[in-house]
Amino acid sequence: MAVDAHDSALLRQFLDPRTKEAGFTAIVTKYQERLYRHIRRLVITHDDANDVLQNVFIKMWRGLDSFQMQAQLYTWLYRIATNECISFLEKKRRKDTVSLEHEKAVASMRADSYFNPDKLEWKLQMAILQLPEKQRIVFNLRYFDEMPYQEMSRILETSEGALKASYYHAVKKIEEYLLSH
Repeated sequence: MAVDAHDSALLRQFLDPRTKEAGFTAIVTKYQERLYRHIRRLVITHDDANDVLQNVFIKMWRGLDSFQMQAQLYTWLYRIATNECISFLEKKRRKDTVSLEHEKAVASMRADSYFNPDKLEWKLQMAILQLPEKQRIVFNLRYFDEMPYQEMSRILETSEGALKASYYHAVKKIEEYLLSH
């Protein structure tokens, strides 16, 4: 799958030493909101999402010169973002126990001024927090980003069958949570 025409133009701009910074800024502008939403759903807090997003853009800056253009640019960026989220969560888990991490995420959500525990969207977010990390990532990519399994397979470097199973189990756990809360 080749890079689309607009991304191709942005990449050419980035690869030209005279317009490198403008090309980088244009790519960041195009993808930062989508990447932020993806990251935020995985790491939960705004500050953590911003930190991870900055790391994604640093890796993008360093790696874009060698981008092969055999995949879509956003697929490559999502792979970086997902891997950065996984690394961030693993580091965080080493510092905290899993239950303490979960309690912090729930407390963070409840501290949000927009939190209303009676709204279905908040119940859904609480249910998502209950999922194991891999299921949470797969659910977010499929449900919120409406990403096809084939694309997820490239990003997460796993089989479509494994992704379908993870999504199925995630949906079942979310349904159970929603019915019991």
